[in-house]
Amino acid sequence: MNPTPSTATRRIIVAISGASGAVYGVRLLQVLRDTPGIELHLVVSSAGWRNVEEEHGLQRADIEALADHVHDIANIGASIASGSFQCSGMVVAPCSMRTLAAIAHGLSDNLITRAADVLLKERRRLVLMVRESPLSLIHLRNMVSATEAGAIICPPMPAFYLRPQSVDDIVDFSVARALDLLEVPHTLAARWNGNEEE
Repeated sequence: MNPTPSTATRRIIVAISGASGAVYGVRLLQVLRDTPGIELHLVVSSAGWRNVEEEHGLQRADIEALADHVHDIANIGASIASGSFQCSGMVVAPCSMRTLAAIAHGLSDNLITRAADVLLKERRRLVLMVRESPLSLIHLRNMVSATEAGAIICPPMPAFYLRPQSVDDIVDFSVARALDLLEVPHTLAARWNGNEEE
């Protein structure tokens, strides 16, 4: 059993599932690693590891080095699978439609979906960066079910009012929204202060 974390340390779980968009999970890890007072837990599905390599050109060891603790997807006896594991929140980035469906219906069949189920039952913050387009009625209904259970659906959608100059800017905008939901301070994206005349 894990000891109760000190008030100075916040535990956050980052999960990378098998949808396209592993860059969002990787960028989250990079920012959280450099944020003081964060204890970072990582779990990645087998398809997630494949996307990290194919889309990002990074090796597994490169990603694992960004986290304080790395958990195997099959280890449902891991610390993050228990409600006694105190943490501030969890982000699934990206969240595949398969992972969304399992979370929405309480199918704790791997460590990602089990940890997400724990966050919901303990009424903790669960952010799902769902990735698919177009969306079927099944996808939409699963999003509704997950939302009704307490999850926050936060699809990575670009905003162009900040006039992004690169793909990195677009990624950072979506990652910034997820960090806001976790109440983690950051400087990834400028905040809109309105255009009213003084």
